[in-house]
Amino acid sequence: MLDFRTVREELPGPKWRSLFDYHWPAYEQWYLSEGERERPAYLACYNALRRHMPELMDTYRMLCELAGGGDLSARLLSLYRPPAYITGCSQAVLARPSSTVLARNYDYPPELCEGTILCSRWNRRRVIAMSDCLWGVLDGMNDAGLAVSLAFGGRKAVGDGFGAPIILRYLLETCDDVPQAAEVLARVPTHMAYNITVADRAGRYVTAMIAPDRRASIRRVPVATNHQKKIEWYAHALASETLIRERQLSILVDDESTGEARLVSALASPPLFRHDYGRGLGTIYTAVYRPTEGSAGFHWPGLNLELGFEDFPEERITVRYGARGLYTG
Repeated sequence: MLDFRTVREELPGPKWRSLFDYHWPAYEQWYLSEGERERPAYLACYNALRRHMPELMDTYRMLCELAGGGDLSARLLSLYRPPAYITGCSQAVLARPSSTVLARNYDYPPELCEGTILCSRWNRRRVIAMSDCLWGVLDGMNDAGLAVSLAFGGRKAVGDGFGAPIILRYLLETCDDVPQAAEVLARVPTHMAYNITVADRAGRYVTAMIAPDRRASIRRVPVATNHQKKIEWYAHALASETLIRERQLSILVDDESTGEARLVSALASPPLFRHDYGRGLGTIYTAVYRPTEGSAGFHWPGLNLELGFEDFPEERITVRYGARGLYTG
């Protein structure tokens, strides 16, 4: 079971602190899962964030203070060299003359998902995003018309860099369009392999295949699942059905008759929608971002939630996951 909450708070304050208090015990356990010595010291975290994403420093300091000013929470919030984690995910861009849509399924263990959809204005841009690691982003959109989404890249490489959710937060806080986002993705180091798909209201899109052990590959590709160009981790590729999902999405996007409704319907059905919750590869939610309109939709079987920068009601949705399907209440 997972509670999804929509939270609106322009600047970090009591609502964010409440989220921190609720999620911190689980995040602390995760952050120390490999032993504290495996995590970088505070000064290394601070300097890495200041070097690679300096525009986030004021927000980072504010969040650290709200979290109580502790050493461990500050290190975690930097998301510099965090523990490794693996997701599924399918994502695609529909760029049509009238509008652009970025849609995705997020496949992950429900008990490890934060479930917070946060509407904020921490810097000069308003952002709607599915939160992760308390201020990171799994997928989201800003009011400049940039939408982003991440998927695991299907490789075992782990190295010196940041968790992808903080990189996506950086994109939404500092970038207005795909060319700006591509420049950031080419230079900010990542600690694991990820496929980051970005789209903007002008209809531009790219998928950046980033990794800690090689240069980013940034191409005008509208579809991404869980491999980078070729299969390198065969067991994960087989379990996640990454090639099957990629082909299904490619067929849909290449068909000019495919619109948003058809794409969302496909994401709600196998093979794109997965019920493999026992192995942590089940679909938790479907997200749809419309940067041209400034609106977003979140979908579960039998329930649709529509949000926008001007219309963002705060509510809670409970979703129960099981082998036979999802149930909302």
